[in-house]
Amino acid sequence: MRAADGEGRMGGKDLEWFLYRMLLIRYFEEKVAELYRAGEIYGHVHLSVGQEAVPVGVAAALREGDVVTSTHRGHGHCLAVGADPARMMAELFGRATGYCKGKGGSMHVADVSRGILGANGVVAGGVPHAVGAALAMRKLGRPSVAVAFFGEGALNQGVLWEAANLAALWELPVVFVCENNQYAITTPFRTATAGDPLTRARGFGLWAVEVDGMDVLAVAQQAEEAAHRARSGGGPSFLNCRTYRFRGHTEGEEALGWRYRDEEEVREWRQSDPILRLERYGRDTGKLLPQTAERVREEVRRVVERAVDFARSSPEPPLSELTADVWA
Repeated sequence: MRAADGEGRMGGKDLEWFLYRMLLIRYFEEKVAELYRAGEIYGHVHLSVGQEAVPVGVAAALREGDVVTSTHRGHGHCLAVGADPARMMAELFGRATGYCKGKGGSMHVADVSRGILGANGVVAGGVPHAVGAALAMRKLGRPSVAVAFFGEGALNQGVLWEAANLAALWELPVVFVCENNQYAITTPFRTATAGDPLTRARGFGLWAVEVDGMDVLAVAQQAEEAAHRARSGGGPSFLNCRTYRFRGHTEGEEALGWRYRDEEEVREWRQSDPILRLERYGRDTGKLLPQTAERVREEVRRVVERAVDFARSSPEPPLSELTADVWA
C-alpha cells in the first residue's frame, strides 16, 4: 500500500472514505451472488469482487459535474460514484423502483443526475459515449472530466482506439481506465493481446501509466493526476490498472463446466485483497483504527440489508409500461 502525497492526491478523502466505498461494493456484490443462487435475481450478473480499488480510487478524483461510462461489470463503478444501493438492488430485482424502472437490469444501470451515463453490455460500448460527453463539456465551457471504464478485452476493439484518436486529436478531458483483470471471459490477457497497452495508448499521444489496481491509494494518486491534466487542458490519459476478479466472469458459470483459472493463481491474488491491504496500511500508520474499520463494516452491512429489503418490497413494473421509454 502506497500513501498518496497530501490530501490533494486523494481528493481530500480519508481512509475511512475509501474503506466505506470498497466495503459497500464488496458486500453488495456478495449479497447479489447469494440472491442469485437463491433464485431472487435472474439473468446474467457480473460481479467485481476483488476489483474494488479501481472504481473507488478513480471516484476519489471526481467532482460534481464529472461523468462516467461503465461496463457489463458496472455495479462497482456506480456505487463508487454515489449511486443509491437500494435503487441499484431494485434494478437487479427488476422492480419499478430501480434506476431504470426494472428494465435495464444488471448490465444497464444509469443515473444521469449523478453523472452515471450507463453501464453497457457491449465491450467498449461506453467509451465513445465518454468521449462525446467530454466534447460536450468542452463546447459548454465546463471544467469537467469524463471517465471511461473498460476491461482489457476492450483493448482489441476498434471503437476504443477510434475514440482515443479523437480524444487525443481534440485534447478532450477524458480519462480512459482499463480494468485489466487478466481475463476476457475465459481468455487470458496475454494470449489475445499483442504488445503493451501503454505503448498502444502512447501511440495515440495519451499520457499513459501502469497502476497497481489492488492498491486504492495508488489508483487515487494516478487518477488525481489524470483528472488534473484533463481539467487544466492537458488532454486525455490512460490508466492500465492491474487487478483481478476473485469470482467468475459471470455467476453460475460453474454449471457450464468452465475451468480456465488455476486455484493457486486465485489464492495468490487474494493475498493482495485491496480491502485488507487498506486496513493493514491504516493499522500500521495509525490512520485507520481497527475499531473504526469494524464500525464501518457494520454500517455497510446494514446499508446492504436495507437495500435488499427495499428491493423485495418494491412492486414489479406494470405491463402497461412495457413499451414506455422505448425509442422506435
